[in-house]
Amino acid sequence: MATGFLTDIATAENGGIATITIQLPGKVNKINAEFGVGLSAAWDEVMGGAARGVLIVSGHKDFCVGADLDTIFGVTDPAAILDLVRMLDGLFRRIETSGIPVACVLAGSALGGGFELAMACHHRVVVDSPRVSLGLPEVNLGVIPGAGGTQRLPRLIGVQAALDLMLQGKLVRGNKAVVAGLAHEAAPTPEAAVALARAWLAATKPKSDAAKQPWDRSDYAWPGLSPNSADGRNVFMAASAMVYKKTAGAFPAADAILAVVQEGARLNFDGGTLVEARAFARLATSGQAKDMMRTFWYQRTAAEKQEGLPVAPADPGIRKVAVLGAGMMGAGLAAICAQAGYTVVLRDVAQSALNAGMAHVVKGIGERLKHKSAEERATVIGRVTASSEISDLDGTDLVIEAVFENADLKHRVIREVEARLGARAIFASNTSALPITGLAEASVRPEQFIGLHFFSPVEQMPLLEIIRGRATTEETVARCLAFCRAIGKLPIVVNDGYGFYTTRVFSAYILEGAQCVAEGYDPVLVEWAARVAGMVVPPLQVFDEVTLRLGDHALSQAEAFRPGIAGLAGAKLVKAMVEAGRIGRAQGGGFYEYKDGRREGIWPGVAAFCAPRVAGDAVAQVRALSERLLLAQVAETLRAWDERIVTRPQDADVGAVFGIGFAPNTGGPLAYVDRHGAAAVRARLVELASTLGARFAPSPGWASTIVPFYG
Repeated sequence: MATGFLTDIATAENGGIATITIQLPGKVNKINAEFGVGLSAAWDEVMGGAARGVLIVSGHKDFCVGADLDTIFGVTDPAAILDLVRMLDGLFRRIETSGIPVACVLAGSALGGGFELAMACHHRVVVDSPRVSLGLPEVNLGVIPGAGGTQRLPRLIGVQAALDLMLQGKLVRGNKAVVAGLAHEAAPTPEAAVALARAWLAATKPKSDAAKQPWDRSDYAWPGLSPNSADGRNVFMAASAMVYKKTAGAFPAADAILAVVQEGARLNFDGGTLVEARAFARLATSGQAKDMMRTFWYQRTAAEKQEGLPVAPADPGIRKVAVLGAGMMGAGLAAICAQAGYTVVLRDVAQSALNAGMAHVVKGIGERLKHKSAEERATVIGRVTASSEISDLDGTDLVIEAVFENADLKHRVIREVEARLGARAIFASNTSALPITGLAEASVRPEQFIGLHFFSPVEQMPLLEIIRGRATTEETVARCLAFCRAIGKLPIVVNDGYGFYTTRVFSAYILEGAQCVAEGYDPVLVEWAARVAGMVVPPLQVFDEVTLRLGDHALSQAEAFRPGIAGLAGAKLVKAMVEAGRIGRAQGGGFYEYKDGRREGIWPGVAAFCAPRVAGDAVAQVRALSERLLLAQVAETLRAWDERIVTRPQDADVGAVFGIGFAPNTGGPLAYVDRHGAAAVRARLVELASTLGARFAPSPGWASTIVPFYG
């Protein structure tokens, strides 16, 4: 028997039902060449007996988490990838066309190739739990399903529903899988799921229609609209428009999913899987997929495991957390800390702010824990105390300050609060830009003072940027990393300086967007250029969300650290907009106009504050603006690298992608440099610096070495 597969051969005692248990070495089942060989051997073994049915289960917590990316990441030959997926295609077709009924139990998650195997079974029983996830999320790594997923899922639940899942990489929870059509039955426990699967196998005759896939039966009809009907073709047209609107052509995997599903629908099933395999092989060996895999899988996993970072003591000594400031950020922090099990004090000097903050806490916890009982939700909410009394901070182990971005105000708060804290307490500032070392001057224990920069909305944004001040000890960093793990955030650790890392890069992006508009470029083209580059949110929309007033304030502060920045045309445009009352979305209008909170288009009055409209070909302008918006961020990243603000390439890329929405299709700013070639990037930065200004100048240290960041 091949390693990783256990077989229970059919006998009279087990009702003629054979069992294949997938239990590969390690903690999870992953699909690679060895997986295919092992499953093929196990299948041949059970088929060599007298099986009238086959049950496939997992010996691990999850059924199968998908492809082993180690098998794909280093391969650049499409033919090698094609051979692998065609082997899996053939194996899965052998299973589903054997005439023997096959059932599987999904007691844990089945993702990517794991769910493709599950779909090749005739009957799926899932454990009714939100902890179980099913789906085909490959688009998030720059590829498409490669083992029949683009052909089975549409034939199973209909084209429109299947495209909705695959194009967005959506996962369906186990408690919703039957309704979504991804499973046939649900059970409360793994044992009950096995019993249901065995009962179905016992009741299903070999060679019967129930032992065939729907698409292999003579009476098969597509669920919902037929993809080859006029209405079905309209679905593809609408989906194509939706995808282009969302991705602006920056993510070829989404386009490939559409094309493969549509082309496969015109062919027989086996022809469709061949089309899919060829597209998968092309995408899996592309530079974009490699960069996305590195950042979204390898680097994110390393960040989650906190590899290479200070290790916390067995007991980090954090049980009570105080959050200062009951705005949306502070209230959100209080909620996620309470959900992680901490006792929380949410402090503000204004009772109205405390009332609003607690309402936010109650609503947020209610939404995130809606699958829990009312009693369990009440327990979590009960961990939060809203108070204006400083005495309630007594005994706090970690203070997170989230008050207005003003150094004098923060200094006053630090002095007032630290007097109530014990000897081991950590004081953290959630400032987005003010240097931690400067804020720590107000602290009596600067070695226990640190920056914890969260991102808004804090309940949804995964990143936590941890900033070492000059005096911050490694023990303080390690204890905060333990806290980060407890609240489920993705950490990067950077050194101190104005704006740290993410705020510097983020500011370079939105300022460059404003600069382009101030120079006379059509704001609509600027926004679209950002989307074409792959940016998650275009710069003017971001400005409106964070407010132009905050942007103007930040630019005024930055002038002390980056002389000349406030004199840029883009900075002057922002100031003029604020003076004209165009503050942002929450205030009813910024770069965009709004109706009932919804964007209605660019405000026509913007033109009055800008240079005359730049003439020229719109396509060429978008291409140039796309590059410019990315390179403004790349240049700032390289400066942060030279200044040792960020010291590990993975922190630079993870921080930019997961913190500020830097183009995911590139893998991050340093991945962008490696993919385009350091020498070529340097030459382009020099060129842009000569025409647009010193903000594009390549940083001296990096420019003198020009070595790949990832080897």
